[in-house]
Amino acid sequence: MISLGIESTAHTFAIGIVKKDVDKIEILADARSIFVPEPGSGIHPYLAAQHHDNVKENILQKALQEANLSLDDIDIIGYSAGPGLPPCLKVGYEFSLQLSQKYKKKLVHVNHAMAHLEIAKMMCEAVNPVFLYVSGGNTQIISMSSNCYRIFGETLDISIGNCLDTFARSIGLPFPGGPEVQKLAEKGEKYIQLPYSVKGMDLSFSGLLTEATKKVEKFSKEDVSYSLQETAFSMLVEVCERALAHTEKKELVVTGGVAASFRLTQMLELMCKERGAVFKKCPMKYAGDNRVNIAYAAFDSKDLGFDFNPKWRIDQKLN
Repeated sequence: MISLGIESTAHTFAIGIVKKDVDKIEILADARSIFVPEPGSGIHPYLAAQHHDNVKENILQKALQEANLSLDDIDIIGYSAGPGLPPCLKVGYEFSLQLSQKYKKKLVHVNHAMAHLEIAKMMCEAVNPVFLYVSGGNTQIISMSSNCYRIFGETLDISIGNCLDTFARSIGLPFPGGPEVQKLAEKGEKYIQLPYSVKGMDLSFSGLLTEATKKVEKFSKEDVSYSLQETAFSMLVEVCERALAHTEKKELVVTGGVAASFRLTQMLELMCKERGAVFKKCPMKYAGDNRVNIAYAAFDSKDLGFDFNPKWRIDQKLN
């Protein structure tokens, strides 16, 4: 069986093609195009959607050529139905619907977060882990419980990725901001006290962001970046450790774009080592927004009777 997955939740429009034979998974194609905002600005949903609309046909052809297939060879078309930016989701949905109707292919909804977890689980050969899902739009600690994904902790306001990107933009760094903040943080020498906001199993980054932005007026960008990273990542590590203790699980898998942070993975690995747990990181090629995870998750997804849902939570029952 061959699945084609379409990703369009935010800055990336991408198409992946995956073949499934019993329990064997083969990645046949992996094509994408990323919307890059103007310097000093964030992702404008309508401009990103316009980018997706402009590149969709070209990305489809690239994916089919890479797989050496035609649409007639595809069995299932899956698309990111949420969560995400509404204008971007709309482009992916309408393109998927058009292809499914024209070529008479089964069309299925894919929850964006679930796709991240499933591909990470497969790539890391994890059995029953706690997931830390950290990206530009998401910050959640998730694990399977009673045969369903449950959220054990999450941000109450902005995501860790948004926090880093916004801070970076405020001090004149390019998008994406996370890697740029990390470069400055590596040169930082002094820790500056910043708000540490863990509330039960949940986190808050907005106050941390506001205070870090103010601190740049008095302290070096390097020291503030260092302090911001250390504070935010310590908050994440604390909640992950609590989730491991609560669930009594012995595996932690980190995925999402912010998994690229060396310092975050270093701190998580140390915590797991001290707890006697196994730490695994999804390969970055499949950790950020991509297309292969959508195609892979489509095998176990279905038509849920709606077009897309910008606020579709992984723990939300829709039928």
